[in-house]
Amino acid sequence: MVRKIRSDATVGIVEKTRGLPPGTIRNKNGRDTRSDKTVKTIRKESGKK
Repeated sequence: MVRKIRSDATVGIVEKTRGLPPGTIRNKNGRDTRSDKTVKTIRKESGKK
């Protein structure tokens, strides 16, 4: 089982630590998410808590 990602982690750190290629995490419109955006902000935008 994988642990939940910390809310203060940035997209760049998550991609590095999980071994994902850059640009894996995307915005709703399909564009790449900025690497300094936090997971907390992404969760807030999607409506999850």
